[in-house]
Parts: sequence; C-alpha cells; structure tokens
Amino acid sequence: MKNYFIIFIALLILSSSSCKEKEENSNKIQNPPFSGTIFIDPDIITSADETIFLSASYTGHNIRTMFDRRVNDWITVEAYLFEATFDDGSTCEIQVNPEFGSSDNAFVEAKKIGIEVGRLPKALRLDVETIWIHKGIQPFGGGNNNILIHTGQAENYIRGGILEETLVHEAAHTSLDKNHGSSPGWLSAQIEDGVFISTYAEEHPNREDIAESFLPYLAIRYRSKRISQSTYNTIVQTIPNRIKYFDDQLFNVHPMD
Repeated sequence: MKNYFIIFIALLILSSSSCKEKEENSNKIQNPPFSGTIFIDPDIITSADETIFLSASYTGHNIRTMFDRRVNDWITVEAYLFEATFDDGSTCEIQVNPEFGSSDNAFVEAKKIGIEVGRLPKALRLDVETIWIHKGIQPFGGGNNNILIHTGQAENYIRGGILEETLVHEAAHTSLDKNHGSSPGWLSAQIEDGVFISTYAEEHPNREDIAESFLPYLAIRYRSKRISQSTYNTIVQTIPNRIKYFDDQLFNVHPMD
C-alpha cells in the first residue's frame, strides 16, 4: 500500500509539472508580434521632448561623397556643410545636397534634423560622424558612421508621428550594430528568446534585429507610461533576454533618462 501511495504522489508531481510547463509554453510568444517596431507607438519620443542640440554652424561648401537612395548609388557633390554641436560635447558634420539651392535653405534642413537627432540617447549618437540630407521620398538609412535623410520621407514620418522612432532605428544601426550585432551575448539572447520582436527582424536577423529591438527596449525602460500595458507586456514577454543584454551594457541614454 505504501508503494502505491508513493507512486501516486510521484504521478501527481509529474502531472503538475507537465501542466505548469504547458501553461508556460502557452503564455510564451510564438511569433513576432509586430511587423516593424517603428510603428509600435508614435509617442515613445516626440517633438515636445528635450533635445540637447545646440547649433548647426555653416562651415562653407565643399566636395563630399554621399549615398543617395534615389539613384541607389554614391554621388559626389559640392555640399553645404554644417557643424552640429550638442550639449554633451559631441559634434557631427551635416552634409546637405546642393539641390536645396542656397545655404539658407540648407540650414533650415540641417537645423531641423539636428534638433531631432538631439533627442536621441547618447549611446545612439556615439558613432554618428555625418548626416546626409537629400530631397526625395526614400527610406532613411543608418551605418557608415552616418544617418541618411530624405526630406520627403521625413515629412511622411512626421505626419505619421514616427520621425523620432525612425531615427532611433537608423542610429542603432550606426552606433550599435558593429559592437553588438554579432557579439556572443547578443547571439545567445536571440537563441534564448527563440522569437523576434518583428517580422522585419525575423526576415533579416543579422542586419535588423538590434535596430528593431532597441526602440522597444527604450519604450519599456524609459517611456513605459507612454505605451499601453498590452504593448509593454508583449515586449517583455517576447524579448526578455535581449532586454537583459541591453540592460547589462549600461548605455548612456541622456536625454531620455
């Protein structure tokens, strides 16, 4: 009788563990919850938020080589040049396509973008050495120590309320991809999470996962009151190990802190 009792208790324990495991698996996110993370919420960073941009000083015009998505190639032009300065001591050169017609017109665009870049966390501006500005409705770009801007597309992003969110994505490419995208810790976090935050990240895991994950990370850590509880829960349930990886880096996120 005693042996039967022991077996019965063991079966209860196994059954309870199995049910708990099934419940945990059912609660786990199985598929990317978003198509692209720049669309999660337009209020993660807004035009009303603090910017640490100070000025865009015109330094003249000179030959510069920039990438232009309208021709999908590099172009060499005599660009209008501005030195953008920020109150943390960082600087970058803003190179404006001569198609804008005058240094005054170019200054308007340089200042506009400089202000928005000044809202980004310092960790995302560390490797931004240049900003290219062209006309046209083409996607922004990040990398090459640069952020690529097409002003027609910028207007579309402004209307959609996601200009700042898009800049976070591109600046993450510029300042985070190189040091973190293929690091053992990040690759391990990808495996442990077992799912991507967006279908865009899933389709391009080596190229887009850092940039797609960092904006949601900023949202839950520094702007949690601006997103819905369901969005918050979805993010922390989908990429907990990526979140921990970002936490462990102790990024300087001023002026979002």
